[in-house]
Amino acid sequence: MEKFLNIPVIALTPGEPAGIGPDLAVQLSQDPPDCALVLIADPMVMGERAQQLRLPFSPHEWKGRAHSRPGVFVLPVKTVRPVISGQLDVANAHYVKATLSIAIKGCRDGEFDALVTGPVHKGILNDAGIAFSGHTEFLAEHSGAPHPVMMLACPSLRVALVTTHLPLVEVSRHITRERLSAVLEVLHRDLQAKFNVAQPNIQVCGLNPHAGESGYLGREEIEVIEPVIRELVGRGMHLRGPVPADTAFIPSQLVGVDAVLAMYHDQGLPVLKHRDFAHAVNITLGLPFVRTSVDHGTALGLAGTGCADATSLRAAIDAACALIQ
Repeated sequence: MEKFLNIPVIALTPGEPAGIGPDLAVQLSQDPPDCALVLIADPMVMGERAQQLRLPFSPHEWKGRAHSRPGVFVLPVKTVRPVISGQLDVANAHYVKATLSIAIKGCRDGEFDALVTGPVHKGILNDAGIAFSGHTEFLAEHSGAPHPVMMLACPSLRVALVTTHLPLVEVSRHITRERLSAVLEVLHRDLQAKFNVAQPNIQVCGLNPHAGESGYLGREEIEVIEPVIRELVGRGMHLRGPVPADTAFIPSQLVGVDAVLAMYHDQGLPVLKHRDFAHAVNITLGLPFVRTSVDHGTALGLAGTGCADATSLRAAIDAACALIQ
């Protein structure tokens, strides 16, 4: 086994068992990536989904990093009740949480080099009494990361967020000088450390239409965003903004830009997903380990049909392998 000691060991949580996460993992196993891919999942769920898809599926049982080699492994975690493709069951919500908790512990203990997550259903988790606004927040809380930053990336664009899964009415009060400064510092640092960008150029969107129009359309730019940018530029960062979001993504504005910082979820992510939805990857910055994810949801209607597309999952695994290098 010594010749495989340097291969990446990637933990994969397929997410909501009734969704397409198991489908994607089974599909990926037909042509597995060049790593040790450890599915933290119920082997029975995975086997039944493979039968539905009429695909072979015979992973190895995970016995620890010392036994790693290229291929697909399963670290068994049992669901509470049998899973029916496309049908949510609140009884299995704690199974989803358990897979994530095991993955986080494995990453922190050095058993896994990175975590790749499949899509979860936030509604069913909250129905089960699990406070869950998103992977980003959950992973940060359970790994002790004070300032997680959600960033989506495709080959031609990176978009990070100041706020993540919030109702629009709450966004403005969460954009504070302290939060914006912390997010920019994490983004700047991880672009250097994980993406090998020596001096990141970051374009910062305004919150309001026309970046506030000199205060006539909102004062967040004047009172929060501009002072933070001035302070961090004075400390050596390369920042531009606040830029009106409706022109921030035109090609001429993106020349030389390493990442765009959007103020809220739907300000930046629709642009990136429109540009390259299939290859977009969700990356959590600011964690003590590498985490990537697909950029789509559970797609319950596609579960078990064979119509789910594993391109984003493969891109997420490839990104995780690249980042841990």
